[in-house]
Amino acid sequence: MAKCAIIILWYCVMHLYIETYQNRPTRAEVSLGRLRNNFEIVRSLVGAGVKIMAMVKSNAYGHGIRTVSEEFLKAGAHYLGVAYLEEAVYLRRSGITAPILVCGAINTDQIEDFLRNDIEITSSSIEKSEAISSTAKRLGKTAVVHLKIDTGMERIGVHWYNAEKFISRTLELPGITVKGIFSHLAKAESDREFTDLQISRFEKVVDFMARKYMLPEFMHLANSAAIISSPGSHFNMVRPGIMLYGYNPFGLDPNRNFGGRKLMPAMTLKTTVSYFKVCPPDTGISYNHTYATRGQTRIVTLPVGYGDGYNRQLSNRGEVIIRGRRHPVVGAVCMDQIMVDIGPDGTAYNGDDVLLFGELNNDSIPLESLCGKIGTITYELLCAISSRVPRIFVD
Repeated sequence: MAKCAIIILWYCVMHLYIETYQNRPTRAEVSLGRLRNNFEIVRSLVGAGVKIMAMVKSNAYGHGIRTVSEEFLKAGAHYLGVAYLEEAVYLRRSGITAPILVCGAINTDQIEDFLRNDIEITSSSIEKSEAISSTAKRLGKTAVVHLKIDTGMERIGVHWYNAEKFISRTLELPGITVKGIFSHLAKAESDREFTDLQISRFEKVVDFMARKYMLPEFMHLANSAAIISSPGSHFNMVRPGIMLYGYNPFGLDPNRNFGGRKLMPAMTLKTTVSYFKVCPPDTGISYNHTYATRGQTRIVTLPVGYGDGYNRQLSNRGEVIIRGRRHPVVGAVCMDQIMVDIGPDGTAYNGDDVLLFGELNNDSIPLESLCGKIGTITYELLCAISSRVPRIFVD
């Protein structure tokens, strides 16, 4: 218990620091208006009878968990979804009273903290259900549980073909209220046939529950991709993640709209020029001199690096925009700094704003373009923005 309390306290302090310190040149600006726009697109796709669990795990996909959670709840989210207990406890300590589900697998020694903080628990096996029941009885509390069924992700949860025994045993245990049943789609953005198979498997489990017992309050399966493409997966609650933050899980498609609205990336990552120098020809730049100047040129240094989440694989690949012009990142990305070649006639002054991704004035660097350079996904680069980058919320 003491160790858990220390971890939770650290988590709370760090996130409070993230969202209050705003005087660093490198900052992530988050548009609350765009978050609301994206939430309204979700609501338009699922209909009035379907509840929305806003996924805010991993610091709200890097955007700032406390403020973003408050914004989604004001917009009409019924639930918040996280991955780990400490995320949920941080939200409780921040004054959020809405239902919160920890969707990941639990460690049984955490169960007491779930119950004391009124946080809903994922049970993914009979053994977990029994441990939840035992702890709830000891504390004189009732645990609110969602049952996890594995329909093809092979991560956590009881296989759909073994679900009946799991459901029956959990429902007979004292100290447990089964409030939901859910699964997770593995390939909703890439394989419609397998997605339909997973939906069918989940439907059979839900049908069993309806016939033999009584349906829980919530059945939820759909992630962002399924919200967009598979209405049959919506049931009575959905779990949007990446689309809430402005990204289409099917890839960059600037012409795609939803009833006249477009998903709008909420985050812009910016920094400022911190140093300017003129370098002669054949000058090696950064660690191991992986880049050398071809002629005399101007190099500026920016106070951002992989310690902030600017991926090291963007060494000699990344681009930034300064004063409306696009320039290459040159040399190895350092932990705390990167260098940019603005050319022999380039103009930049200390303190100039620099766009790393997102939008600045009429310029843009889509996050997807950086992902394409290094073979990763928007989720990873967003979640990588570290705790020392302040989130600046604008409306």
